[in-house]
Amino acid sequence: MIQLSFPTKKLKEYIKRVNVKLKDTNYNQDDLTVYGVTNTEGITITGNQTSEDLGNYIVLKENQLAYNPYRVNVGSIGLAPKGLLGLVSPAYTVFETTEELSAEFLYYYLKSSLGVNLIKWYGDRGGVRSALRYNDLCEIDIPDLNLNQQMSVLKKMKEVNTEIDEFNNEVHCQEQLISKLRKNILQEAVQGKLVPQDPNAEPASVLLERIKEEKERLIKEGKIKKGKPLPPIAEDEIPYELPKGWEWVYINDIAFVTKLAGFEYTKYLSTAISESGDVPIIRAQNIKMNKFIENANEFISYDLSEKLSRSAVYKKCLLMTFIGAGIGEVVIFNKNNRFHLAPNVAKIEIFNNFSFNIDEKYILYYLMSESGQNEIFRFQKATAQPSLSMDTIRKVRIPIPPLSEQKRIVQKVDQLMALCNELEKNIEQSKKDSELLMQSVLQEAFKEA
Repeated sequence: MIQLSFPTKKLKEYIKRVNVKLKDTNYNQDDLTVYGVTNTEGITITGNQTSEDLGNYIVLKENQLAYNPYRVNVGSIGLAPKGLLGLVSPAYTVFETTEELSAEFLYYYLKSSLGVNLIKWYGDRGGVRSALRYNDLCEIDIPDLNLNQQMSVLKKMKEVNTEIDEFNNEVHCQEQLISKLRKNILQEAVQGKLVPQDPNAEPASVLLERIKEEKERLIKEGKIKKGKPLPPIAEDEIPYELPKGWEWVYINDIAFVTKLAGFEYTKYLSTAISESGDVPIIRAQNIKMNKFIENANEFISYDLSEKLSRSAVYKKCLLMTFIGAGIGEVVIFNKNNRFHLAPNVAKIEIFNNFSFNIDEKYILYYLMSESGQNEIFRFQKATAQPSLSMDTIRKVRIPIPPLSEQKRIVQKVDQLMALCNELEKNIEQSKKDSELLMQSVLQEAFKEA
């Protein structure tokens, strides 16, 4: 519970719920605008599609407050300005203040870091998704101030709010600069501009010839199938010029790409891998750019059938999502225990052996780069649910540097990304420090009042 250093009272004594539905009034729905609430603009016209019959929508008038119970914890609450008369979805909670409480004061209080933390406290029901019901709202603690004192503190809150907005704008600019820096680092790396070239390095063509031999060996031994050969990358298809010793190839030339195909697995929930050999499932939610998110909630019974074994992941490889909103997300998988793929995750297994070793992290960084993402998304199917096929993933073009340069690139990118991580940590700490400072300022203002 948040410790408040000023006298408080419960909000329930000073608010009244408003639940006047359009169908219970004489208003015509064609004469009224439908509003929504955002955490940046408050009461606003959202442009979202509404029902043809607005009879159950709630009438919203000036000086009333509205919020979405599932979004208020991020500051999505609004105060209807003077002269407003409109409608909001029945999903919203609408209320007004009594004469003893300024609606504007309450609005700024609930939008402050103190108010948002109180909303989170009273709205946290311990479930998957927290929500602030009206009864929860009533329990929120507000400063025990009369109207004159509220007006005095309101002026201070507005000043603090201006300072917070200026700080947040600066932080947002810094975060955008770091994001841009990350993109530039990756793009320079995959264009051969991040580290110096070594003219004596063994060219990538030699490495690719060894990979070709390894692929042919695996086909001959029946470990992979011989697919339809892809045509050479033509001169006019090259995305950009490469340094000397580099080569453009398809993913299909250097890796085995597969997915869980033709098999419907039965999943069940568990809290840990059981002794019977249950195997965790890798889903799209587990895959974020350059980060594997552990998930120990979904498992599949251990099965060595051919179709299921093809989707087994038990050694170092790349994973890519290829169905849904997050297509093109890619990560290196390098776990010791066995996993299985969900039907929306593809496995990209490099044809490495003991005599040579393409750096998977270099391939990861290319696929994360602007050029790599452009390559992936040029194959996106224009359907209701974005998707890629295994054939299109195999056709993604990748620039391969000499092996020694791959390692220098990865080392340099890792070093620069670590610096970006430090910058982001400093920004996050600044945010926390600023929030604590602003809370302290408000608490002092309430005490003084």
